[in-house]
Amino acid sequence: MKFNDYYPAVLKEIEETLGEIDETIISNFALQILDAPRIFIAGVGRTGLVMRCFAMRLMHLGIEVQILGDITTTAVSRNDLLLIGSGSGETDSLLSLAKKANNIGVHILLVSIDPDSSIGKLAQECLKIPAPSPKLTHKQEMTSIQPMGSLFEQSLLLTLDCLAGLLMHKKGMDSESLFMYHANLE
Repeated sequence: MKFNDYYPAVLKEIEETLGEIDETIISNFALQILDAPRIFIAGVGRTGLVMRCFAMRLMHLGIEVQILGDITTTAVSRNDLLLIGSGSGETDSLLSLAKKANNIGVHILLVSIDPDSSIGKLAQECLKIPAPSPKLTHKQEMTSIQPMGSLFEQSLLLTLDCLAGLLMHKKGMDSESLFMYHANLE
């Protein structure tokens, strides 16, 4: 297969996946993010990198956000919000974090392929991204021409970027006003 044949197929997969995103849950996520005193972000691997991108956008929106695992991360408190990205919803380290957060009274949101996963059962709400994953053992709704979890990771990035755009509009901000939060020591 050639690049010019491959990328349109990849874009079609992403478009089909994003077309299945539940608008109501996205709206709920936006409201919960705006209502939370602080946001904590968690994810590992490539998904973790995407979650870090979203944390950066939240910071640009003037929202207090921290990435779990960073050395400057503070303690969580009851009513804080933990947003977890996990394709399978079964990642051991994230499941452990979710259990601890649940015991503290932290509000948990999950973005995953599998809302019925172990982390999904601990979360107050789960946004499903219907992409395939080699980690899931049950029958999956779709297949992908891409390697491993690429479709989930790409769809996660675009979904969270769209969510950041919705938050920007809800806060009455624009790209110019976000720039005041951009790093100035580079």
